[in-house]
Amino acid sequence: MLSIQTLLFRALLLFILSVLLSYYSLIAFQSLVKLENKNTTTTLYWVFDLFITIISLASTVYFYSNEGKASKLFNYLAFAGVSWMITKFFINIVMVLGDSFRLLEFVSNWISLKFNSTENQPIFLESRRRFVGHVALMVASVPLAGLLYGMTKGKYDYKIHKETLYFDDLPHNFDGFTITQISDIHSGSFDSVEDVRRGIDLVNQQQSDMFVFTGDLVNNLASEIEPWKEIFSTIKAPYGQYSIMGNHDYGDYVHWDDDEEKRTNLKQLHKAHEELGFRLLLNDNVVVKKGEQQVSLIGVENWGKPPFAQYGKIEHAIGGVSHSDFKILLSHDPSHWEGEILSHRYNFHLTLSGHTHGAQMGIEIPLLKWSPVKYIYKQWAGLYSADNRYLYVNRGFGFLGYPGRLGIWPEITVLTLKKSVQR
Repeated sequence: MLSIQTLLFRALLLFILSVLLSYYSLIAFQSLVKLENKNTTTTLYWVFDLFITIISLASTVYFYSNEGKASKLFNYLAFAGVSWMITKFFINIVMVLGDSFRLLEFVSNWISLKFNSTENQPIFLESRRRFVGHVALMVASVPLAGLLYGMTKGKYDYKIHKETLYFDDLPHNFDGFTITQISDIHSGSFDSVEDVRRGIDLVNQQQSDMFVFTGDLVNNLASEIEPWKEIFSTIKAPYGQYSIMGNHDYGDYVHWDDDEEKRTNLKQLHKAHEELGFRLLLNDNVVVKKGEQQVSLIGVENWGKPPFAQYGKIEHAIGGVSHSDFKILLSHDPSHWEGEILSHRYNFHLTLSGHTHGAQMGIEIPLLKWSPVKYIYKQWAGLYSADNRYLYVNRGFGFLGYPGRLGIWPEITVLTLKKSVQR
C-alpha cells in the first residue's frame, strides 16, 4: 500500500493541475453563463470547481487509507472528480488553440502595422472569444457524455466474442469442442443484481462444452462474492467449470492485522470457488476426457511482471502432463505468455488470460482497435498467435476503479476448437 505521505503528495499535484486547468475553463463558462454580475459567475464556478476537486481527492485518500474498502459512493465521488478533470482538459485544448491563433493574428497585424503603417482592426474580440468558449464546451461535452453512458449502461453491456481456432494435433473427438470464458468478475464492484444475472444467463445460453474463469473473482476480500454466489453458481457445462486465481484474489492490496487474517481470507476465497461449482486449479492440471481421447487443462496461479506477484509455477502445474498431450493453459496475466510460455519446452496450444480489462475504455471498430492499456500490455484484448500457439485475452466481465465501460465492453468469450484439414 502507498504511504499516506505519497498519497497526499500526489493529491497536492492533482489539485494544482486542476486549478491550472480551471483558468481557461472559467473563461469558457463565462461565455456561456450570462449573469448580471460577472463576479457572481466567477464565484459560482470556483465554488463548484473546488467542491468537486476536494471531494474527489478526499474519496481517493479515503479509499487507499482504508485498504480498498471504500463504498461505491466514494468510487462515484472519485470518478466525478476525474470526469470534471477530463472535461476541463478538453476545454483547455480548444481554448489554447483559439488563443494561439489569436496570437498569430496579433503578430501578423503588428508586423503589417510596423512596415506598412496601416490601421488594423482590433483583435481579441469578445465575440470571438465567446464563440471559442462555446466550441470548447461542445467539444468537452462529448467525452463527458460518453463517460456517463459507460457508468450507467456500458458497464453491463455484455458482448459475446466468438473465435474458431484450428490445430493440426487436436484429438479427433474434440473437433468442434467449445469453451466459454469469462474473466475479472470483480464482484465487489457490482451494483445491479438484474444486470449481472442477465450476463450469466448469456454465459449459459452459449451451451458450451466447458466453462473457464481466468481470475479476479473479487477486488480484495473473499466476502465480496457472498451476495453473488447464487447467480454465479448457476453456470454449468457438460465437461466442467474450472477457474484460477488473479492478482486481486490474494488480498495483497489490503493491510491485514496479521498473516493469519490474510490466510483466512484466502481460504475463504478458495472455498467460494468450490461453492460456485468451479474446480480451482492452483498450479495444477486436470484431464478432460471425451470418449477415449483427452486434453490437459492446466491452471497456474497469478504470474505477472513486477509489481505484480509471481505465484504461478508452471513446472508444478504440468506435473503428470505428457509432452504430446494437447494442452490448454489458464493464466490470468497475458504477460505470462511471452514471459514463460512461448519459450517453454512444452507446446501450450492455447493460453487463456484476462487481467487487462482492455482498460475498460477505448475504441473497437472495424480497422481500428485502440486502448491506452496497449502501451502497457502487448497482448491486451482478443486473439494473438505465435509459433503455432494461441493466446486469447478476455476483456473482463466486471469493472474496477472507473465504475463503467466505454468502447471496451464486458466480454463473454466463446472459443471453438477445430482440427485442421489435412491436405
